[in-house]
Amino acid sequence: MEAIFDNKANVLNAKVHATHDNSVIYSISTDQTLWGRTYTYVKDTNPALGGESTIVGVINWGQKTFEIQGNRKPIKDIRRKPGGFRNKSRFWKWAEGREEYDIVHHEEGWQATCTSTGVVEATLSVPYRPQLFGKPHPVVLNLSQVALAKDEVILILALIYGETKRQEKTNSSGGCFWTVQPFIYLYISIHRTVI
Repeated sequence: MEAIFDNKANVLNAKVHATHDNSVIYSISTDQTLWGRTYTYVKDTNPALGGESTIVGVINWGQKTFEIQGNRKPIKDIRRKPGGFRNKSRFWKWAEGREEYDIVHHEEGWQATCTSTGVVEATLSVPYRPQLFGKPHPVVLNLSQVALAKDEVILILALIYGETKRQEKTNSSGGCFWTVQPFIYLYISIHRTVI
């Protein structure tokens, strides 16, 4: 299944459209307060049994938990980090008897590889650089049939979580020291000459 996010690179508030017929399959929304994010909801807009949209997954940012179909688990219980300074992999597994996925970010986006088979089961392609002119490329989600059958929601939540954390890290390390430091140096130099 291939789907696109309709809100540029914003994975926290978007509708996810199937590429084959452009129908909305998921709606992602995030509650914000003055102090930051509280919850991110993933709603299935086309439930298998029909009816209204249902919430299939929730990220609780404050308590650092995932909730899928009413089952809540702390992130530390479903994600593990391997040892090593340069290892960027994160291993996600919802429960015993389920597949474990090695989710890692590459230049072209996120890849979720099943650890038992070594097959890439999901990808999240995020535009690397925003375009100044022209139409921006959307975020693209690809899920294999295996991932759709068992681990669709955990993979979507884990990819949203990883991309949000990556964007935070990228935006917060935007050269703050190098942009402020020359002004501090200039102020100190001027202040010394005046005294």
